[in-house]
Amino acid sequence: MKRSALPLVGCAGWSIPSATAAAFGAGESALHRYATRFSVVEINSSFYRPHRSETYARWASSVPSSFRFSVKVPRSISHDAGLQATGRLLDEFLDAAGCLGNRLGVLLLQLPPALVYDGRRAAAFFKALRRRTAVDVACEPRHPSWFTRSADALLQRHGIARVAADPPRIPQAAHPGGDRRWSYWRWHGRPRMYYSAYGDEDLAALAASSKEVERPEASWIILDNTAHGFAVPNALRLQTLLKETKHA
Repeated sequence: MKRSALPLVGCAGWSIPSATAAAFGAGESALHRYATRFSVVEINSSFYRPHRSETYARWASSVPSSFRFSVKVPRSISHDAGLQATGRLLDEFLDAAGCLGNRLGVLLLQLPPALVYDGRRAAAFFKALRRRTAVDVACEPRHPSWFTRSADALLQRHGIARVAADPPRIPQAAHPGGDRRWSYWRWHGRPRMYYSAYGDEDLAALAASSKEVERPEASWIILDNTAHGFAVPNALRLQTLLKETKHA
């Protein structure tokens, strides 16, 4: 394992709070400025509504060639269809998101809390997905039935990383699973999801644990506590802590 490599740190969305604006370089757009400090970002708006191919292409042209996007799979696939009979929906989504080109780094699949693990349904969906794309996939299941050896083995077979989430719904959800060649952390804010800031103790613990994976340089850490603007300062602080632990 490359002990000198660092995970990729970013936020859910590229809004920059005025309090941290000085930490970023100049740019023609918020995304352009965001990309002067972060190399990855998570697009959550794709979960709620489709984006035009031209929109994805414009975003891709706004960032350096090394920048990568994580795009959230639409709720029409994960929530409304429950992963069943999703071929047309997948094609439409992937055709548009594919306009990010090689800047498309991850597809994020967040499952509804009520979706119970069904091995046949999950296998059929992931097979259909893998027939269409080789892009890295991170899955954030939220029903306890997904945190079993059989569910973990299925995710691993299809090359799907199980998200390590905070706050976790059950203890196992705090740790990466599935395909362990890389990992994907989503920290939503604690104790109040989306609103609370993280302190140095929590971020230092995350920095230490995030480097104990096979390929930390391919792993993502996304701060999703955006409601009060804490994601950006927390992500900037995490970058510093990761560099400090690298040289410790």
